[in-house]
Amino acid sequence: MSQNPPSLRPDLAPRAKLTDIPRKGQPTIGMVSLGCPKALVDSERILTRLRAEGYGISPDYTGADAVIVNTCGFLDSAKAESLDAIGEALTENGRVIVTGCLGAEPDYIREHHPRILAVTGPHQYEQVLDAVHAAVPPSPDPFIDLLPASGVSLTPRHYSYLKISEGCNHKCKFCIIPDMRGRLASRPAHAVMREAEKLVGNGVKELLVISQDTSAYGVDIKHAEANGHRAHITDLARDLGSLGAWVRLHYVYPYPHVRNLIPLMAEGLVLPYLDIPFQHAHPETLRRMARPAAAARTLDEIAAWRSVCPELTLRSTFIVGYPGETEAEFQTLLDWLDEAQLDRVGCFQYENVAGARSNDLPDHVPDEIKQDRWDRFMAKAQGISEAKLAAKIGQRIDVIIDDIDSDGIATCRTKADAPEIDGNLFVDEGTEGLSVGDIVSVEVDEAGEYDLWGCLNGNVAS
Repeated sequence: MSQNPPSLRPDLAPRAKLTDIPRKGQPTIGMVSLGCPKALVDSERILTRLRAEGYGISPDYTGADAVIVNTCGFLDSAKAESLDAIGEALTENGRVIVTGCLGAEPDYIREHHPRILAVTGPHQYEQVLDAVHAAVPPSPDPFIDLLPASGVSLTPRHYSYLKISEGCNHKCKFCIIPDMRGRLASRPAHAVMREAEKLVGNGVKELLVISQDTSAYGVDIKHAEANGHRAHITDLARDLGSLGAWVRLHYVYPYPHVRNLIPLMAEGLVLPYLDIPFQHAHPETLRRMARPAAAARTLDEIAAWRSVCPELTLRSTFIVGYPGETEAEFQTLLDWLDEAQLDRVGCFQYENVAGARSNDLPDHVPDEIKQDRWDRFMAKAQGISEAKLAAKIGQRIDVIIDDIDSDGIATCRTKADAPEIDGNLFVDEGTEGLSVGDIVSVEVDEAGEYDLWGCLNGNVAS
């Protein structure tokens, strides 16, 4: 088993898991899903619609009549990864439909891969279906091809992403997501709750709430109330917490009203976990990013949160080497991290992205300095993580089991760990009779830089 590496990119979703076995003669579609959890949810929606129309879902290129590549356009490196995936699908299968964030640049894609069948942008579900129908006409068997009650899931059965809104109203200079995915568009709260209830009813133990800006949920629809549910993140978190599953909040901007979520965490209604993209700490760097420059007040806010909920886990992402970042500004970031003592930290080296306003800023930082600052930042973050995990030795905590291998070693997560982007807790023995998705109580007996080890006390928590 390997420890969670410090270079793990925080923008990636878990690898899509496809378990369908197409029936003989059934038209089949393969899916390659790249990028963030929001894109993974889009992939699930596309495949659910296709499954309802009688298509089989192929786990690889070779068994598919066509392949959909759901692309990422977050960074230039992500764009390159998407182009590589399209090229691989063309080589292995030959019939490729492209969708997702990079699909907002169809000329760019066709310039590199003119043989693709069609290109659609992000969350353009109908256009994707039209492209599939043109490439591979459906041929459903009404006695066999029934839509599963929970739709098609690309994650393990015990956890699921729950997208509450699309788009973003921020205008960060380094980001082109609003250009690709549009302005904030919140789902009605009762629709979110209906989906969540269905997921929990089908065995999901953990709901991972995602959006581009979770704190802003409902602003665009004036926090409308319908069917007993109000479209405000505090109300939604409380309602989701009533379902009995773990509820984990991602992409939470530190607006003042976030403090109203903390008592819900202290009460145990939602997990004591906040994923907040701080990005930097120096006010001038934040100003050049076009982000709120209130790092000092943020430290006060973090202290207030922890006073209400001492068990709170804070995860964040940062950018080093942003244009104009001086050594003094970077040192401010390191000092801030020392004070903030964040539990989980991801870090990007700044990259230009076609269309981003930050490309035109002066004083771009040389690559070797970016690398040096990334190394120093991650060393600092690693030291904080190691100390925080060491303090957990001897504690009894609940964990959810993500995998049990052939040797009986269980890979688990604590309430402080989101899938793929955070650490794990490993149980080396005594796992007989346990199953993936069980929530069990363990005693922590060893700690590393990013991961924990523990032993069972024989109790299944839920």
